[in-house]
Formats: sequence, structure tokens, C-alpha cells
Amino acid sequence: MDRMERPYLTVDVERRGYGRRYTELPVDSLSREGFAIDFAGAYMRPEWIDIRQGDIVRWRDGERRVQARVAEVRREGAWLHVRVEGVFPLPPEAFFP
Repeated sequence: MDRMERPYLTVDVERRGYGRRYTELPVDSLSREGFAIDFAGAYMRPEWIDIRQGDIVRWRDGERRVQARVAEVRREGAWLHVRVEGVFPLPPEAFFP
């Protein structure tokens, strides 16, 4: 599947005591275990993305929004890998501007 056929995947990242870090941050892969971003050929670099253990991540999983906590962040070459834990669905009326 080429890039044009893939769905547009994004996550929101929030840090307790700080607020929203990223809104609709594009990611290359996303699952209930975590997400990854490939920076190959991009101006941005993995080390420029400020995601830390304990940050809160939200994303759309089908029709529901889900939330998890960042458990681990790894940077390998042009890749950023984030593992999450404690994934749970948010109530349908949940609103995060």
C-alpha cells in the first residue's frame, strides 16, 4: 500500500501540568500498543518531537476516541517509536478542544 492509499492517522499529546503539546500530530503507524513516525526525507527530526513518558495520548479508533499514557519513547535513526499503556475508550460526549 503506497502513502496515497493509507488513511491519515493523527494523535493528540498532552502533558499534565503543561497542557497540549501536539494537536493532530501525523503518524505513520498507530495501534493500541503505540505509534511510530518515519522522518526519512523530512525536514523534521525525531529528536525535535517532545514526547515523554507519562504524557497523555488521544486518537480516534474507528468511531470512538481512546486515551493512553506514554510508557516508552525510542528514537532509532529517522524513526520515533512510542509505546503506550492503559488504553481505554473515552465516553462519546468527551470533548477536547
